[in-house]
Amino acid sequence: MFSFKERAIKFIFSCLAFSCLLFLLAIVVILFWQGAPLFSYMDFSQFFFGKSWYPTSQPPEFGIFPLISGSLIVTLGAMVVCVPLGIGSALYIYELSGPNSKKILKPIVEILGSIPSIVFGFFALTIAAPAIQQFFNIPTGLCALTASIILGIMAIPTITSISEDALSFVPNSFREASYALGANKFQTLFKVTIPAAASGISTSVILGMSRIVGETMTVLMVSGGAAVITSSFFSPVRPMTATIAAEMGEAAFGSLHYQALFAIALVLFMTTLVFNVIAERISQKYALKLGANR
Repeated sequence: MFSFKERAIKFIFSCLAFSCLLFLLAIVVILFWQGAPLFSYMDFSQFFFGKSWYPTSQPPEFGIFPLISGSLIVTLGAMVVCVPLGIGSALYIYELSGPNSKKILKPIVEILGSIPSIVFGFFALTIAAPAIQQFFNIPTGLCALTASIILGIMAIPTITSISEDALSFVPNSFREASYALGANKFQTLFKVTIPAAASGISTSVILGMSRIVGETMTVLMVSGGAAVITSSFFSPVRPMTATIAAEMGEAAFGSLHYQALFAIALVLFMTTLVFNVIAERISQKYALKLGANR
């Protein structure tokens, strides 16, 4: 039998756990409540595939395809930056660095992950953007390339930390068996350790992508703010998150513009939810596989 104190503690922690689900449910309900009425004015195809975002024109146009393309090009560019650097850093910290180097590098990575996004945005606005503009001789440094580089740097700690944890969960017996067969350190690393930790590394990449897609302040400051369709990293773009942050204060409550911004937020929510569900499934599959191997 549980004592009264134990039952009280169990009740408190149960309430805290279920409150997270209630908060999530409330967010979903509010997003649908405020964003769904837009689709009585226009259909889904016009909203998702419309090529013009002019919320203040007469009549207003709420096509978010330029915003989706902006988010996509910035995300792809950031992944090119953060995936090799993040995974490479995790491999070095775990397998190649000495004990003293690991004690220094791991905290530095964690500190990098705790820096506020506004600081990254200010750095990009004052230093990175002018440098990129001068180096590539382009009209402005506030473009998709600058946003991609900064977002990639911001996602490195997420990928590095989770990948390093995944590598640390690989059983030592795998490495010992590889060494017993005559493999050296690099052969063991690339042919045994990395394949064994592949699911965990994949999870880190997906979560890093989720961090990039959901970032707001940095892209608002350095992406250029142009709601146009472009395939060039040297052109200004406006991702979905930047649109919400820039225009929510100007949208009249309950207006079509207001509803369109909530609809964009709903699209972002569903996108990040899908990324996190995929990451969780991969993580569970990795845990089951690792448990079976042990």
